[in-house]
Amino acid sequence: MSIKFSLIVPCYNEQEVLPIAFARFKKVMDELQENYEMIFINDGSEDDTLGILRAYAEDNKNLKVISFSRNFGHQEAVTAGMRAAQGEAIIVIDADLQDPPELIGEMVKKWEQGYDIVFGQRERREGEPAFKKITAWGYYRFLRVMGVKEIPADAGDFRLMDKRVSDIINGMPERNRFLRGMSAWAGFKQAPAKFVRGERAAGDTKYSLRRMLKLAGDGITSFTNRPLKISFFFGVGIGVLSFAYLLAAIVLASLKIMSVNHIVFSLIFLLLAGVFVCIGILGMYIGRILDEVRERPAYIINEKINLK
Repeated sequence: MSIKFSLIVPCYNEQEVLPIAFARFKKVMDELQENYEMIFINDGSEDDTLGILRAYAEDNKNLKVISFSRNFGHQEAVTAGMRAAQGEAIIVIDADLQDPPELIGEMVKKWEQGYDIVFGQRERREGEPAFKKITAWGYYRFLRVMGVKEIPADAGDFRLMDKRVSDIINGMPERNRFLRGMSAWAGFKQAPAKFVRGERAAGDTKYSLRRMLKLAGDGITSFTNRPLKISFFFGVGIGVLSFAYLLAAIVLASLKIMSVNHIVFSLIFLLLAGVFVCIGILGMYIGRILDEVRERPAYIINEKINLK
């Protein structure tokens, strides 16, 4: 019997939440009354995540496990699950249950109505610090300022995709993957499924500030080169301001209002600030090019369970 739905669940040190998550995922998928598979990806967990998944897989043959040789990252884990999925529709959801699996039924209905992508769209966030809420809100608006208009605001990786969309994304060769952007860029007919993002069901978040900044950087450098153009105009602006400041400083020095040393040091620091900002932007793009030309695999699979 062919598989109708594939549920993709990336996991990193999720031993506390897995028993709750598995029960809710199974209940929701059973209610669809279609043949399905659940693919859990162990992203190099250091706790007993893999052991728990092994135990569940013994009693549930439609539960499949991919285990990485080390931690490669959330986007890489989702990518591995998508490449292994056999369903007609692929559903991506995190194990922490902040995105409600009960919304999957609504996503499936919209897919059956003809939508190729149904993305979860957060109306508000509960139980998250103000810093996280403000930065998440600002990031999507910043993307629009940078010219990236395909990515819907307040939409994460929680989504349903038709298999043909998943196949297209799987065929994209880049290694620094920003999947929510890639699926939006592909086009097709899309619809939101709105929800309130809740707190983690158990455990602590595994998404550090460093990981969030990397994901944000991937989102920008993957879909726009506007920061490079901005750095050019920023440099021109700094040059104009520096020249004007120099003229003003000369006048002030001649009137003995400001010392020459102060003028020189202020001008140097102003110019250096502009130079380093521009170099930093260039470095982001050059680093991305380096990752691509190395052609290393995005992840390494150490073990598969219930998968060929």
